[in-house]
Amino acid sequence: MMRSLWTAASGMRAQQTNVDTISHNLANINTIGYKKETAEFKSLLYQTIQAKTTSANGETKPVGAQVGLGVKNTSITSVFTQGNMQHTEIDTDFAIEGEGFFVIRDIDGEDKYTRNGSFLWAISSGGVRLSNSQGLAVLDTDGNEIEFDTDEYDVSKLQIDARGNVCYPDETNNAQMLGIQLGVVQFANPSGLEKVGDSLYQVTGASGEPQYEADGVVKQSNLKQGYVEMSNVQIMDEMVSLIVAQRAYEMNARAITTSDEMMSQANQLKRG
Repeated sequence: MMRSLWTAASGMRAQQTNVDTISHNLANINTIGYKKETAEFKSLLYQTIQAKTTSANGETKPVGAQVGLGVKNTSITSVFTQGNMQHTEIDTDFAIEGEGFFVIRDIDGEDKYTRNGSFLWAISSGGVRLSNSQGLAVLDTDGNEIEFDTDEYDVSKLQIDARGNVCYPDETNNAQMLGIQLGVVQFANPSGLEKVGDSLYQVTGASGEPQYEADGVVKQSNLKQGYVEMSNVQIMDEMVSLIVAQRAYEMNARAITTSDEMMSQANQLKRG
């Protein structure tokens, strides 16, 4: 079997993955907190046809001869550049300017992380709690759910300031901080986070452990109240990448066709 058939086939597989990734980016262009993904590739092993030895006359050969065996996908990396801010005028909506992530407690009790700051007050067994659109609890700087008893607090009077502090009016109707603040964390390698859907990520060994910004060990992000961070996907860049991937796929398909024609001609020579 000609090497070119397998090499070109690997190129088609790689470009299909590339197109899949670009399509996913375009599908999530309006998803709050979504970060674009890029497919990365590497060449496969090389087959050595001729080593860098000496010729029959004893002269040293400057180079050898190696033939590459194709390409494979190595990773699909999330690009955590800042997305555009969209004004919502909702007090419980927050956009992060910086490297931070909000902390969400999943239904299995594990902590997940997101850039989607579209929150709301939801009814819970203990009263009301700050939740995301899926009803999952938002955590504070101490890793606790932000929850209030409706017998003690009037939900309509609960406020969150621009720094993420939960406030409640006193007897003089002046908002006072309750000592509860939205938890924001950072990671040494955010690209190492594992995607679990719904714009949520979970910790891996590659990402490192979360560090709360309130602990002062990392530079604090800015919270913009009444805004959400939209996807950082640029439609024109994705369309150009899609065209390039399509052309690469076509060229690899053409290489397979050419290899097949060459094999057919070689077989005809043998019959002759």
